[in-house]
Amino acid sequence: MPPPAVLGILLAISFSHLLNDAIQALIPAIYPLLKEAYHLDFAQVGLITLTFQCTASILQPVVGLYTDRKPLPYSLAAGMGVTLVGLALLSRAGSFPAIVFCAALVGVGSAVFHPESSRVAHMASGGRHGFAQSLFQVGGNAGSALGPLLAALIVVPGGQARVLWFCLAAFAGILILWNVGSWYRVNRFRIEGKTQRPRGHVELPAGRVIFALAILGLLIFSKYFYLVSLTNYYTFYLISKFHVSIPTAQIYLFIFLFAVAAGTLIGGPAGDRFGRKVVIWVSILGVAPFTLILPYAGLFWTCVLSVVIGLILSSAFSAILVYAQELVPGNVGMIAGIFFGWAFGMAGIGAAVLGILADRTSIGYVFHVCSFLPLIGLLTGFLPDIGGRAGLRR
Repeated sequence: MPPPAVLGILLAISFSHLLNDAIQALIPAIYPLLKEAYHLDFAQVGLITLTFQCTASILQPVVGLYTDRKPLPYSLAAGMGVTLVGLALLSRAGSFPAIVFCAALVGVGSAVFHPESSRVAHMASGGRHGFAQSLFQVGGNAGSALGPLLAALIVVPGGQARVLWFCLAAFAGILILWNVGSWYRVNRFRIEGKTQRPRGHVELPAGRVIFALAILGLLIFSKYFYLVSLTNYYTFYLISKFHVSIPTAQIYLFIFLFAVAAGTLIGGPAGDRFGRKVVIWVSILGVAPFTLILPYAGLFWTCVLSVVIGLILSSAFSAILVYAQELVPGNVGMIAGIFFGWAFGMAGIGAAVLGILADRTSIGYVFHVCSFLPLIGLLTGFLPDIGGRAGLRR
């Protein structure tokens, strides 16, 4: 029997995820302001995202692999400290290279935070891994939703210098994560040894495990390439196509990101109840009809469709992550680092590629191309049924 779930720790790590991802979401939320102030093109905007996403992408698997073997309970607070430094410098950055450097620091902080905080969620889950990962993820997605709204209320009216106010959020995160680290230090027994396999788990040959992980990686590619088209370029799309103001566009972005947060909370418990593979099927492929319609919709229906897309698509990640952790028991941090890192990397590369495509064509064309990405969800049919909660219930 696993130890009981520790809801206080799960809520603390979820709230810390909210603070971390609100800070991350601040950067793309102020892109219109930075683009105008420094005369950036879309390719340069995409390069900023590529920098902080790929910094996190490269470092996260390394952090996860290292801490699987040598846990570092207080690294969570240290990572948030690096983020705080990046924010403070960003509020005073006066050139494009300086902005890129600050974005890289925020990426380093995120690289430390995600694999270790995912491990804490696993430790505190009491065996309800899908629920714990969803609660952890919903904090991050709520933060991603709040970032643009806070940017519209705080940064846009007063300019770049007001980014400094977000250092208060980072400082609060350091205090919370220091206490979480203290709990982590005395509760490491909860994750020592191999991850418990679900009842009815089917052992797979190494080749099939690698094949399944590759399929999951392609599904992550589909999900995050599409998501980055909305998180990075939705405001530009609304401004270009419907001529709304920057604050109005950021409010629409907040509505979409709030739907993403709500959908995340559904995915993990649904995976615990119905099986991870069912949730992956529905969340990736099930969103395709709505993404294909969105480029042809008016302003009202664009908002409605973006909410539906956010709710459905966001339920996938928790199910994919826990499915992968059950494929490779005993490597919770490494798997979390690989999948968070891959997701961040795909988002960063997607932002850069789509930025270049937008410069050469138009924002509208970008949304037409991306609308086909969820069809990659058909690959879910190649995932093995590994039994228990990870596979399809029989």
